[in-house]
Amino acid sequence: MLKLIMKVSRLSVLAIVAIALLTVVPFSVSAATDQREVEDAKVILNGSSLKLESPLHMVNGRMYLPVGLVAKSLSASVSWDSKTQEATIITKSNDEVVFGNDVPTVYFNDQRYTLEAVPYLYDSRLYVPVRYVAEVTHATAAWDIDKKTLTLTSVPLEVVSDENSLAKISADHNLTQAEVVKRNKFSSKDQVKNGMKLAVILPSILDKKAKPFTNEEYQLLAKIVQVESGYESYEGQLAVANVILNRVANSKFPDSIKEVIYSGSQFPPAHNGLLAKADPNASVLQATKDALNGKNNVEGAVYFFNPKYSNDSYWSSLTVVATIGNHRFAK
Repeated sequence: MLKLIMKVSRLSVLAIVAIALLTVVPFSVSAATDQREVEDAKVILNGSSLKLESPLHMVNGRMYLPVGLVAKSLSASVSWDSKTQEATIITKSNDEVVFGNDVPTVYFNDQRYTLEAVPYLYDSRLYVPVRYVAEVTHATAAWDIDKKTLTLTSVPLEVVSDENSLAKISADHNLTQAEVVKRNKFSSKDQVKNGMKLAVILPSILDKKAKPFTNEEYQLLAKIVQVESGYESYEGQLAVANVILNRVANSKFPDSIKEVIYSGSQFPPAHNGLLAKADPNASVLQATKDALNGKNNVEGAVYFFNPKYSNDSYWSSLTVVATIGNHRFAK
């Protein structure tokens, strides 16, 4: 977790800034426009100055940095998929972590967790909160507000031995043995043997599991998105998927993806055979996945329509949230 280092004479300021940096502040996609550079900031990594090609950002009281540049310096490998806009990090503890642009869900060793602050793309680089980057790469982070210096310190993995037992390692890091066992993907402490390297930093992202979805739900949602907007842009496809998910979350509609799609007359393809024949393309599959992971570009919209064909008084009475491609999204 981020810590603030300040002079004793400025304890009152410390309290204020500590709250700002440590408090959980939800971050929306639109908040990315509030980003600002931290001017003249320095980054120290393991005692040496680290020159970043892109500046640190402070957004809604949280510090962000370009994840690829820093993770590599912390002994992790990073790959960027420009099509899915996802950064995949393989850490020194062999954890696989996937952050997506504007996606409030992170994949950690194939498990999904909800983020409290969302990564965003800026100047062709994916920015992720410092806290997340440090924790998943097995490091600590400290911000000195007086010196405007971010200090990142890599924490070595603990090597198990007779002298450095699981019990000792756990106690040294104020963790229970069960926490260390779980963090290192073991089911029992009996599986921990001498010579093994153990991670001892518990990423805070693991505190909140994301709402699950089944492959059946994913495929069904992708099929209806394909039929309704396969010819549209990724943004249009994402919006259609979110209209359905917004309905699931709205008490006026059924509470499952399947029931929303098959109930009523909003989705004729569900009743005329076209849905069953749909073969989602790559863009649709990505948009559907992102929607299920919480990326929402039409918050509150529970209807979509093409004004060329749906132009009676009912549709004009709705409040339009966004117009994307040939569709209007409304509530």
